[in-house]
Amino acid sequence: MIGTSKKEYWFIRVCIVGLHHIAPLCIAYCVLLVCIYGFKATTYRFPLLVETGAILEALFYFAVYVPHNRYIQRETAHPPAPAREERKQLFALCNDNITNCEGYLRKWFLGAEIEEIKRENVKEFLLWAFFNRGGLPGDDDDELEEYVSATEKLLGRPIQEGRGSAKPLRLTLDGVDMLHRSLIWYFCVGFVDLLTFIKLRYHGFHFHRTSFSRFFSIWPLRPYSYLTSQHSPAKHTTYWHRAHTSKTKLPVVFLHGIGIGLYPYTNFLSELNSSQGLETSNPNDQVGIIAIEIMPVSFRITHAALSREALCAEITSIVRKHFGDQKFVLSSHSYGTVISTHLLAYPPLAEQIGPVVLIDPVSIMLHLPDVAYNFTRRQPVHANEFQLYYFASMDSGVAHTLARHFFWNENILWKKDLIFHKTTVSLGGQDLIVNTEAVGQYLSEPISGFESRYAASASSSRTLIDIDKSTEIDSGLRNRGNDTPAESDDEQGEEEWKNRPWRGDGIDVLWFSGLDHAQVFDKPATRRRLINCIRAYCEDTD
Repeated sequence: MIGTSKKEYWFIRVCIVGLHHIAPLCIAYCVLLVCIYGFKATTYRFPLLVETGAILEALFYFAVYVPHNRYIQRETAHPPAPAREERKQLFALCNDNITNCEGYLRKWFLGAEIEEIKRENVKEFLLWAFFNRGGLPGDDDDELEEYVSATEKLLGRPIQEGRGSAKPLRLTLDGVDMLHRSLIWYFCVGFVDLLTFIKLRYHGFHFHRTSFSRFFSIWPLRPYSYLTSQHSPAKHTTYWHRAHTSKTKLPVVFLHGIGIGLYPYTNFLSELNSSQGLETSNPNDQVGIIAIEIMPVSFRITHAALSREALCAEITSIVRKHFGDQKFVLSSHSYGTVISTHLLAYPPLAEQIGPVVLIDPVSIMLHLPDVAYNFTRRQPVHANEFQLYYFASMDSGVAHTLARHFFWNENILWKKDLIFHKTTVSLGGQDLIVNTEAVGQYLSEPISGFESRYAASASSSRTLIDIDKSTEIDSGLRNRGNDTPAESDDEQGEEEWKNRPWRGDGIDVLWFSGLDHAQVFDKPATRRRLINCIRAYCEDTD
């Protein structure tokens, strides 16, 4: 992620204007040629390469973009709504973690005045959020009234009857907003993909491809990937792998975020794989790494995002192929933390997951409007916001994934889901997507009694004693234990958690005050803090 300086602002604006207007200019040029020269337009006036490119860009727009845009606007098939008791528990968890109800409502209603958010508007939002549908309340009206009444208590005043002009953000019901990408852009993506292939191969990773029959299922094409003889056991999911030979350490599974694939993480992965990281001089004591590729959020034209169950099943087959039933460290960044949330609740693989490292997590406190609003609805002002808006939010694959396959109540991650795992969460103080202050504050507090009871009722294989023990560990992290001097009142203020040393038990927070989303991967010093955590977890086989 770039910064917010004026130079970066003008740089990103020029890049966006240039890339976005390639197709319109090419179409206008082709139309002008036909209008002026008729059939003689087939004889070129500019160099052949230029006119060929213009024709290809025009054809790509009408033959690919236009039908693709229509295709991804189709309505999604929402998962079944949770049972009533599950909805009530989820609603209570959300309400228990809202500090500014008016700001919460206004942001979910796209900045509308609070007077325009009336009872029927709130019900419309709640139907999407907790019932996975739109339409009229119908038989669910009594339950909705309970939720509206609870919201009124949180708000501190009654919500007016009727319907106002406010429109809620309902991600999977609203239209899919996307912008055209030129052929030149996809050639750039293909070139970066080639650089990723070369760099990871140089650092000892092996690419595992899907079958030849799926060669044309992704654009830009990846011909160099078929130079490998390694096959993925999954139908859709490709990945990079480094063999695990250690008998005393845990291997690592890494899930990337929205972006141009694994390229922004190549330094991170190679340093994990270096003599200063997890590698030793003994070839029989090497730590294995699997880096999963999530193509629908990697600026490609490819298959739609897989369902939660399908993707978990494919990742499970990959992990079992290389690591068997051995425990592993699960590390993920941004959108990858959503997939981590699914894996933590996926019985065939959940028991194998050991320590967890979540970097710039979008899944924690997902009931707050910040992630959905900042990624999909915010009008960009600064350079980093324009970069996020054009290159990520408006990409067709990303937009389709978020608008048609991102069901927040499946993707949200609570502390109760982490209490059986040693966990490190990395947060940037300048994150333009995640409300990191709210996330850090939530993680730094002991698990609430309600959430502890919810965890106990949701887990049949764990005991309440285990939960209480984990709660004590989390509380011990908050108070820094009995082996350190008592802290002053100032040190125990709400900012104390930002400077808390990493301990490696319970839930740890790494706070990078000056970093934006994904910038932790940019510099060796900040990457090293993450690598040190993962290295310590790999050494810990308890």
